[in-house]
Amino acid sequence: MYRARVFASKHARGYEAVYKASSPLILSSLKIIDKFTKGKLDKPITWLEKQIKGILFDCQMCGNCVLSTTGMTCPMNCPKTLRNGPCGGVRENGNCEVKSEMRCVWVDVWSGSKKMKNNLEIQEIQFAVNNEHLGTSAWIRLSKENNQNN
Repeated sequence: MYRARVFASKHARGYEAVYKASSPLILSSLKIIDKFTKGKLDKPITWLEKQIKGILFDCQMCGNCVLSTTGMTCPMNCPKTLRNGPCGGVRENGNCEVKSEMRCVWVDVWSGSKKMKNNLEIQEIQFAVNNEHLGTSAWIRLSKENNQNN
């Protein structure tokens, strides 16, 4: 899955365009599905999201997705699960201080964010992961939040 993360970072601009085009469609579809099924399809939808985002982004299903602000790279692949930049232990070769054979996730995040249209979004402070959302669908959560706000 490491290759997926590197590929997403290298092609962040294209991924960003697809994300911006498909996100409203996905969220509105989930609103309609939830209206008729009352959450009965949440497990299969979560499974589908895990498969798609796992293949495309090496997603860790934190339920608090920030791909669009982190260069289309999942920061949860960081061994320390840091969401606001590298820990300061990045080696000279760009590898992680915890897993010396692994490239620092944040090197890929910064590389990908430079290619994105809204590359300044990476400077937005991200809240810590809400561990209650681990393993849940960010898509479902966002669609339900949007339902409550409308």
